[in-house]
Amino acid sequence: MNIDEYAACDATALSGLIADKEVTAAEVARTARAALSKANETLNFVAQDLPTPIEGARDGPWAGVPFLVKDLVSWVAGVPHRAGTKLLEDGVFVPPVSSTLVERFKAAGLNIHAITTTPEMGFSATTEAKLYGPTRNPWNTQRSAGGSSGGSAAAVAAGVVPVAHANDGGGSIRIPAASCGLVGLKPTRGRTPLGPVNMMPLSGMGIEFAVTRSVRDTAQLLDLVEGPEIGAFFQAPRPDTPYAKVLEQKPRSMKIAYMTHLPGMPEPVPGVIAELEATAEALRAQGHQIVEMMPKYDVEAWRRANFCAWMGFTASAALGISAQLGRELTPDLLEPATLACVEAGSQLSAMDMEMTWATMAGVCGAFGQFMTQVDAILLPTLRQPALELGKMRQDEVGITAQEYYDHLFALFPYCAQFNMTGQPALSVPMGLVDGLPTGAQLVGRMYDEASILQLAGQLEEARPWAGRRPTVHVADMIADA
Repeated sequence: MNIDEYAACDATALSGLIADKEVTAAEVARTARAALSKANETLNFVAQDLPTPIEGARDGPWAGVPFLVKDLVSWVAGVPHRAGTKLLEDGVFVPPVSSTLVERFKAAGLNIHAITTTPEMGFSATTEAKLYGPTRNPWNTQRSAGGSSGGSAAAVAAGVVPVAHANDGGGSIRIPAASCGLVGLKPTRGRTPLGPVNMMPLSGMGIEFAVTRSVRDTAQLLDLVEGPEIGAFFQAPRPDTPYAKVLEQKPRSMKIAYMTHLPGMPEPVPGVIAELEATAEALRAQGHQIVEMMPKYDVEAWRRANFCAWMGFTASAALGISAQLGRELTPDLLEPATLACVEAGSQLSAMDMEMTWATMAGVCGAFGQFMTQVDAILLPTLRQPALELGKMRQDEVGITAQEYYDHLFALFPYCAQFNMTGQPALSVPMGLVDGLPTGAQLVGRMYDEASILQLAGQLEEARPWAGRRPTVHVADMIADA
């Protein structure tokens, strides 16, 4: 298959070519293998290659479409799971079963070609785990691809695959999507499955889905994997209309709250504000009402609750692995920031976690009340374009958990609030700032992915991004496969 044709296809187009027998799944797989091998030499997005891909259902809607799974939370049966940490290196943990979401990806027909990189235990907005080394941004290889789904985002942006698994506990789908010029949806809490092992990661703030290059792929993939799971703590109601069908409908006129930042958070750089204003104007031209409004919530209580949730999650994960494998948590197995977070999390009390849940309920109520006044929120995904590599301080000896947390959420202050509220939040590309992608974040009412997908579809048409190509792209790197 021609590499230019392959790299230009989203999953919808590629699956159509396969279904119409214009290309075979085997031809697509060969092209994908060549693309993966070549691009990874520069970008380092592969945590573990699967030279013999794990095949999805041959009668699935996306049968034969190449796919990647992130090395965090979701398991692939028989493939070592490492979560970006040396604590799990050397194949010491091999999942006996696949996660429910992975089974749904396979049922859709997706073929898994590799496992992608993540920061250690997912707690960073850049992907630079010592276990793998830094993952580089295809737009500028001295910059981060974002995190924690940076490996998946780098691969999709570089044309290696049209879609890849990602997850999001504080922006980890949206941040790399914005950093790499992609579409990244964090669905509503309970929309996508999390089991069968950990039904409630990060106190219910962790959400599973994917990064894509097109809004239609995001909508169709959500149709393919959403739905209740037996035993799930949270379950979102099924949509009345498939999301792919919703995109075919003309959106109603919506009232959209416009904000350059969230209360108590720093403002973005001027270039991001300019792009956000252009995005708002594009939506206004489509007949939507843009109003400057901000929600009111207890910012300091949110900070404390988010800190406790992350520290508790990190500590329970690391200490659980340590106990199961009999491995001591030492500096040669965990990075300094992770060790500091484990220490902080292990000191939390039951009262701390009860107060965390109480604060979560209060923040959900505050944002829920705000959303009765508007249909959606428009704000930036990022304060600034992709950071230079080495800026996140995970490997800084002596750093405290509070210092690391404050540093992380000062640089990326607009995403984690919606993990706490559980609302759907979608990052779509804006224009470039200093030659790097930026993202607009559309946030919907609880369970209303449909409205923000429609808005994203209008932006994709009004301010198209499909023709943009990063500096590192497979179509420029290899001859026809």
